[in-house]
Amino acid sequence: MIDLNIQLAPDHPKGLLLANPVMTASGTFGYGIEYSELVDINKLGAIVCKGTTLKPREGNPQPRLVETASGVLNSVGLENIGVEAVIKEKAPVWAKWRVPVIVNIAGETIDEYKEIAARIEDIEGISGIEVNISCPNVASGGVEFGIHQKSAAEVTQIVKSVSSLPIIVKLSPNVTDVGEIALAVCESGADAITLINTVRGMAIDINRCQPALGNTVGGLSGPAIKPIALYMVYKVAGIVNIPVIGSGSINCAEDALEFLMAGASAVQVGTANLSSPQAALDVLDGIEQFMKKENIQNLKTVIGKARS
Repeated sequence: MIDLNIQLAPDHPKGLLLANPVMTASGTFGYGIEYSELVDINKLGAIVCKGTTLKPREGNPQPRLVETASGVLNSVGLENIGVEAVIKEKAPVWAKWRVPVIVNIAGETIDEYKEIAARIEDIEGISGIEVNISCPNVASGGVEFGIHQKSAAEVTQIVKSVSSLPIIVKLSPNVTDVGEIALAVCESGADAITLINTVRGMAIDINRCQPALGNTVGGLSGPAIKPIALYMVYKVAGIVNIPVIGSGSINCAEDALEFLMAGASAVQVGTANLSSPQAALDVLDGIEQFMKKENIQNLKTVIGKARS
């Protein structure tokens, strides 16, 4: 019998036990409800819902998606229904599922992060929080929370102060030293870290002589960023004492296994969901087949294997 269980919050009183290491990434799987009629979502390790803000957001102007040679640029702009609608409309559905649902939260001020986290406290159906610190801090002129140790630590601390849920912090790759940021959120109480968010980029429509995205700049995901994500996971997994979740162009089991061997305890499937609703389950199936082929009984023996 293959053991795929992963504990993502080993030091947290509630813990965050996953039946397997395959999660869906925020913003690529909606609220899970949209996919529940297409695939057996209860086979997943966890679902991370799309970014949730204090109030509903319309998002950025169209166009929001542009294909690149080896990836996708997106500029959705955190379009979402707001935290109150998530509590009233989505959480009651999640409460009936076996698969844990983690709410990704985003704010423009530290107080917004605090209020969102406080509002989802004790809501049945929510198993954890993923804190997106790649958001513009309006109090600091629009600079992302996640690019400075101090602001990253402050957001982590404030969310921890009002929530009894396991807290995962999703880090930006758009920094000088991701290790410093990772250590800062770890020391501030994060239970796990997700690496990475999208890489800033843009494209130009030469026929219109204008940026291809309505918001000019977007986030690059897909195969182009995999080496960056893998390096950052490898680096951070070696310096923090909390679980790391790998995210960045995981399209197949081989991709996922690379991240796990680099030191990730779990992986998030993102862009691949946009082309195939079955993508995450295909990744899971491939991991199981690999373990059977190699006669590996426990996933934990795979984690960090490339580091030894």
